[in-house]
Amino acid sequence: MTAIASAAPITAAAVARRPSKKMNIALWTVQILLGLFFIIASAAPKLLGAHAAVESFDTIGWGQWFRYFTGLVELAGGIGLLVPRLTGPAAVGLTITMVCAALTQVFLLGAAALAPFPLVLGVVFVWIAWQRRDSIIAVRELLAR
Repeated sequence: MTAIASAAPITAAAVARRPSKKMNIALWTVQILLGLFFIIASAAPKLLGAHAAVESFDTIGWGQWFRYFTGLVELAGGIGLLVPRLTGPAAVGLTITMVCAALTQVFLLGAAALAPFPLVLGVVFVWIAWQRRDSIIAVRELLAR
C-alpha cells in the first residue's frame, strides 16, 4: 500500500459524497477555467508588476509586498484548483480571498460597484469546496498525523 493510498482510505461515506459523473465533469470544467483565470489573468499581472496592479496596490496603501503576497495566494489557489487532492482546500482559500477582495473594493478602493464580482466567485468557490469536501477531509487527516 502506498503512502497516498493509506492517507485517505475510501469509506462508504466518502463514496456517498462523491459527485455524479456529470457533476464531476461540470466541476472540473469550472475548476480548470477558474484555475487558469487565477494563474494567468489574476496572479501573473500582480507578480509581474503590471501597471494597473501596481496602481491598485498603491491606492490600497499597504505597500507592494501585499501585491506579491496576493499574487502568490492567487497563484497557489489557481494551481490548487487543478490538483485533485487540493481542490477543496484551494476553493476554501480562494473563498476567503474573494471575500477579502470584495471588502477591499468597498472600503479601501471606494469601488463598491466592483465588489459583486469577487463575491460571485466566492459563491462558486463555496460550491466547489462543498462538492470536493472529501479532499478537505483527506488533507485535514493527512495534516493531523
